[in-house]
Amino acid sequence: MTERPRRPAPWRALASALSRWADAAGSTGRALQGGLSLLVPEAPLELRIAGRVLLHAAVVGLLAGVVGAAFFAALELGQRVLLHGLAGFEPARARGEVVVAAARTAVFRPWLLALLPAAGGLVSGVLTSVLAPEAAGGGGDASIEAYHRGGLFRWRVVPVKFAAAFAALSSGGSGGREGPTMQIGAAIGSVAARLLPTSRRERRVLFVAGIAAGIAAVFRTPLGAALLATEMLYRDDFEADALVPAILASVVAYSVVIAAFGETTLLGLSLRFPFSPRQLPLFVLLALLVSLAAAGFVRLLRAVQALSRRTPGPPWLRPALGGLGAGVLGAAIAVALGVWLGPEARGFGVLGGGYGTAQVAMDGAPWFPVGWELVALLLAMAAAKALASALTIGFGAAVGDFAPSLVVGALVGAAFGYAARAALGDPGIEPAAFALVGMGAFYGGVAHVPLSALVLVAELAGSYDLLVPMMLTVGISYVALRRWSLYPSQPASRAVAAGAAGEALRVALARPAAELLQLPDLPDFGEETPLSAVAAASAGAAQRVALVRGADGRPRGLVDLALLGALGPAELGWTRAADAMVPFAALSPSASWRDAIAALHRHGLPQLPVVQAGAVLGWVGERELARAALELELGGAPPGTPAPGEPA
Repeated sequence: MTERPRRPAPWRALASALSRWADAAGSTGRALQGGLSLLVPEAPLELRIAGRVLLHAAVVGLLAGVVGAAFFAALELGQRVLLHGLAGFEPARARGEVVVAAARTAVFRPWLLALLPAAGGLVSGVLTSVLAPEAAGGGGDASIEAYHRGGLFRWRVVPVKFAAAFAALSSGGSGGREGPTMQIGAAIGSVAARLLPTSRRERRVLFVAGIAAGIAAVFRTPLGAALLATEMLYRDDFEADALVPAILASVVAYSVVIAAFGETTLLGLSLRFPFSPRQLPLFVLLALLVSLAAAGFVRLLRAVQALSRRTPGPPWLRPALGGLGAGVLGAAIAVALGVWLGPEARGFGVLGGGYGTAQVAMDGAPWFPVGWELVALLLAMAAAKALASALTIGFGAAVGDFAPSLVVGALVGAAFGYAARAALGDPGIEPAAFALVGMGAFYGGVAHVPLSALVLVAELAGSYDLLVPMMLTVGISYVALRRWSLYPSQPASRAVAAGAAGEALRVALARPAAELLQLPDLPDFGEETPLSAVAAASAGAAQRVALVRGADGRPRGLVDLALLGALGPAELGWTRAADAMVPFAALSPSASWRDAIAALHRHGLPQLPVVQAGAVLGWVGERELARAALELELGGAPPGTPAPGEPA
């Protein structure tokens, strides 16, 4: 007898240590469970399930926080190396964005600055096209669509989205980091739900918790992130069941980030904004202006996406084309601002996330022009930021549309504030207040998340001074932008989504069962064939029912092969197929899933043959239907349904 090779001593020691640890952990867990049972001997099932979900949500928040913190730091380091070190360009930064200390001033190379976003877009396009096509684009709409298709992301979305977004954003692509971390967090929640003992409902909750944790990790708004994760899933509704787990996950992720980088808001503002009722008419006008800008941005983004689909060439090349357009625009703006207002104005541009540009618009700068020239500059920068972001996102780079929405809203709001101050001659009008309210009105209206927008902007600024005017402005933009959505995958409400799921099930039950055929891998047997021969032939076969034919070759009955395991060798030898068969039954090729389920239940068999003109085309049974139902639950479409973008 061949002796099994002995494992090396270190491996034996490690295995022994792990075994002892597992035993100790199991004993501790059983003791803890016993102690808790003494305290709460009959805990309700809902409480036990809720506790399990909260524990899982905390795990998701921890993982998303670590990944989000790493992404935040890596992105700034990458921009320091590429934009600052190679191109000599330093984009403006918000006060809470600085993690890596600024290096010495480098030589400004506008030609290289124009090409860097194209190179980053190329890397992003290759990674997503080859490894994970679902990781292309902003990430917000993809997360919403995946949630309504069962809450499923592949594990590879995490590293692919991380790398693709890093390549696009660190090279100056005009987009945000929240969209990528939103999708990364959702993927972490999805993977964790598959590894942990969870139900379908719990899997969807962890998916939402991952979205919240991803936003909180880079936006540092724990409450706003949790509200946004539950509100963005629907146009007129929110996912109430996931709110508490989302809050816990976002708090854990936020705690990880501030432990690494310190506690600070993204936009550092030292101003106070006392409420003034006489300014409310101005905020009404601001809401209308911001709504027009938001509708224009969505329309521009959809036009660029349509142009991208019509562009010849491989899909992986398209993000490079969009990056080239954004890079040329960004470099031209940097050169023009440097000539007009001085070198220190170059960073006030459209490349990168843009929060620094919003910060400068609110704080002001020594090089700012005065009067209406400043208003024109801010409006022009808002239009340029919208165009650069549409080119980057619309051509498929893995960057988010969350940050551009806020930045464009801030620029439009700041321009309105400066215009109102100049027109009315009122020094009490603070443009920074209108910029913050513009951020909330823009994103809250175009993403249909009014409550989340209120809390997000308040947490960004570290102040709730503007809550009343923001409520008014966001409410108006939310109504005005009913026909426009940044996320086309949003259903109107949970009832509509449930109706769509029910409709998908009804459609699936009406589909032909023949599309689920398992090809025959057993011969037909005669009535006098011993069951021992049937058992020998069926060993290892996927087919679970055998067909018995009479002497005339016509089907006579079916034998459930599972019954053979209950018979001893002697019984298998003297029992014939005719003794174990049940009357023959079959499905026609036109039978639906519903017909197949009813027939299987009626005849008590695990499989039935699909017969046409006397020939067995294949077998359909409980296992095939269960697999198809699982695919329907996870993917949201029955087998054979074309994927989005594929021909029917």
